[in-house]
Amino acid sequence: MDQTRQSLETLRDIKNMMERSSRFISLSGLSGISAGICALIGAYIAAPYVFGTKDLFIDHINYRGTEGYGDIGIILNTRIFWIAAATFLAALISAFVFTFIKSRREGIPIWGNTAKRLLINVSIPLLAGGIFLYKLMHFGTFGLIAPGCLIFYGLALINASKYTLGEIRYLGFFQIVLGIINLWFVGYGLYFWALGFGVLHIAYGAYMWWKYERNR
Repeated sequence: MDQTRQSLETLRDIKNMMERSSRFISLSGLSGISAGICALIGAYIAAPYVFGTKDLFIDHINYRGTEGYGDIGIILNTRIFWIAAATFLAALISAFVFTFIKSRREGIPIWGNTAKRLLINVSIPLLAGGIFLYKLMHFGTFGLIAPGCLIFYGLALINASKYTLGEIRYLGFFQIVLGIINLWFVGYGLYFWALGFGVLHIAYGAYMWWKYERNR
């Protein structure tokens, strides 16, 4: 029995070593929870500006036929842009902190070849999506921004899932489905955005914490 148990432990160690060399497994469930909370807070703050109860623009300028202002200038002059930027930065920092803590606790380097491959595979759909969404704003189709964010983010998660925990693939599928449904409910984009980036992240993070980190 002791020999059998020792053999099983050896196989388990080999499996863990292979996973560490081929997958980035330092993602913490708390990272997903913190990112989801940041998204919900950001959606709550942005709601009055999205639905027109507060002034959208920082500098009160009539943009109808305004000369000297490009698309970037108009976007940077909206409060929604800065709320979104602050939300993204807060979610990114909190996710990094919890991932860093987990990697230190498990003795796994947070940066390596696997992390580089993960970053590249996440960045490609996000970069393409960012350019596409920018052109949507250029043509004034703001109603498609929220579903576009969800769809491209879901594609990024699926594309990167082979380099990290497999469960992230299902989170990507849910994001894509939610974004597609949002195409038929364009006026409710903020609610879908909060559901996808907020609620789903919290649910995913809680599940991952319960499955992988609770006993540790």
